[in-house]
Amino acid sequence: MTAQQPLTYDAFIELAAADPAVVGLVLKGSRAHDGMTTDHSDHDLYVVLADGAATTLTRFTGHRTAELDLVIVSLDEFRAAGMPGFERYALARARIVLDRLDGGIAEILADKARLDADEASRDAGQWLDAYANSLYRSVKNDRDGHALAARLDAADSIRFLLELLFALDRRPRPYNKYLEWELARFPLPDWDTDTLLDAVERISGTGDVSTQRRLFAHVEASARRAGHGAVLDAWGEDLDLMRHQPQREGGRNL
Repeated sequence: MTAQQPLTYDAFIELAAADPAVVGLVLKGSRAHDGMTTDHSDHDLYVVLADGAATTLTRFTGHRTAELDLVIVSLDEFRAAGMPGFERYALARARIVLDRLDGGIAEILADKARLDADEASRDAGQWLDAYANSLYRSVKNDRDGHALAARLDAADSIRFLLELLFALDRRPRPYNKYLEWELARFPLPDWDTDTLLDAVERISGTGDVSTQRRLFAHVEASARRAGHGAVLDAWGEDLDLMRHQPQREGGRNL
């Protein structure tokens, strides 16, 4: 294509679909999330080639324009993408444009969308400890009059909290852009979505200690049910500072 005739998404799909080396086409990003497309949305497309296959489509490796971003990979590379890694959520919610493997591409995406039990348990334990650490620091800094540090630690805790909650449900955490989209369509078990998002917004914005403690009460119960009590018990008496103190705090329960 010339500079006057840039490669369009539809034109590339036609080229790729006619090439027997292509075993899959997978669209990710906002165009794979219903209702999230804007005037600025491009097409982020994985082009999956049969292992060892030769094709002239490799000339488009690294192609990136305002309309079309291409990632051209072998089938083995596609299986490994995001496993683990930042790309996992994008592929977990990706849309299949072409699957020449009789459902094989769909199966690979399904594997990315579901953490195995051992991986989820390991990750959840690590994220729980990181969340507790940031929560403890935030509450302690608030107690000691370090307001900025308290708010920063509170904001940090939300990152770890979300990683934890999705790991407990054996799912990759969505990007911030897609958090509300994800929870509206696939709520977390035992959590009220609106109340959780309200708490996340309040804690991120203000570091409110009473909200943090009420949230932790729900997190602690969920983590113990999932078998992570030892992670929390290792905090010993420091748990008292993190826990809800109803004689001092009011407000809406989670």
